[in-house]
Amino acid sequence: MMLERARELIRAQLQFGGGYHRNAVRLILAELQREHGQAAVDGLIRDLDLEQAFGLSPGSDFSGVAR
Repeated sequence: MMLERARELIRAQLQFGGGYHRNAVRLILAELQREHGQAAVDGLIRDLDLEQAFGLSPGSDFSGVAR
Protein backbone atom coordinates (compact mmCIF):
# COMPACT_ATOMS: atom_id res chain seq x y z
CA MET A 1 0.00 0.00 0.00
CA MET A 2 1.29 3.42 -0.89
CA LEU A 3 1.74 5.87 1.97
CA GLU A 4 -0.56 8.45 0.41
CA ARG A 5 -3.31 5.87 -0.10
CA ALA A 6 -3.01 4.82 3.55
CA ARG A 7 -3.28 8.46 4.58
CA GLU A 8 -6.49 8.87 2.51
CA LEU A 9 -8.06 5.73 3.98
CA ILE A 10 -7.22 6.74 7.54
CA ARG A 11 -8.60 10.25 7.02
CA ALA A 12 -11.89 8.67 5.94
CA GLN A 13 -11.97 6.59 9.14
CA LEU A 14 -11.24 9.70 11.24
CA GLN A 15 -14.45 11.30 9.99
CA PHE A 16 -16.48 8.57 11.67
CA GLY A 17 -14.55 7.71 14.84
CA GLY A 18 -15.59 4.83 17.07
CA GLY A 19 -14.36 1.32 17.74
CA TYR A 20 -14.99 -0.21 14.33
CA HIS A 21 -13.12 2.58 12.61
CA ARG A 22 -10.25 2.27 15.10
CA ASN A 23 -9.93 -1.38 14.10
CA ALA A 24 -9.93 -0.42 10.42
CA VAL A 25 -7.10 2.04 11.09
CA ARG A 26 -5.17 -0.67 12.95
CA LEU A 27 -5.48 -2.96 9.91
CA ILE A 28 -4.22 -0.22 7.61
CA LEU A 29 -1.30 0.47 9.94
CA ALA A 30 -0.47 -3.25 10.12
CA GLU A 31 -0.20 -3.46 6.34
CA LEU A 32 1.81 -0.26 6.24
CA GLN A 33 4.17 -1.59 8.92
CA ARG A 34 4.80 -4.79 6.94
CA GLU A 35 5.52 -2.89 3.72
CA HIS A 36 7.19 0.32 4.90
CA GLY A 37 8.34 -0.26 8.48
CA GLN A 38 7.74 1.25 11.88
CA ALA A 39 9.01 4.72 10.97
CA ALA A 40 6.28 5.13 8.33
CA VAL A 41 3.62 4.02 10.82
CA ASP A 42 4.90 6.36 13.52
CA GLY A 43 4.94 9.24 11.04
CA LEU A 44 1.31 8.70 10.10
CA ILE A 45 0.28 8.37 13.74
CA ARG A 46 1.88 11.73 14.48
CA ASP A 47 0.76 13.48 11.29
CA LEU A 48 -2.88 12.45 11.65
CA ASP A 49 -2.93 12.70 15.48
CA LEU A 50 -4.12 9.11 15.84
CA GLU A 51 -3.13 9.09 19.49
CA GLN A 52 -5.80 11.69 20.23
CA ALA A 53 -8.41 10.19 17.89
CA PHE A 54 -8.02 6.46 18.56
CA GLY A 55 -5.42 6.08 21.32
CA LEU A 56 -2.80 4.70 18.92
CA SER A 57 0.65 5.85 19.97
CA PRO A 58 3.94 5.95 18.07
CA GLY A 59 5.98 2.83 18.68
CA SER A 60 2.93 0.56 18.80
CA ASP A 61 3.46 -2.79 17.10
CA PHE A 62 0.70 -3.72 14.66
CA SER A 63 2.39 -6.83 13.29
CA GLY A 64 -0.04 -9.16 15.08
CA VAL A 65 -3.18 -7.44 13.82
CA ALA A 66 -5.37 -9.66 11.59
CA ARG A 67 -3.17 -12.73 11.91
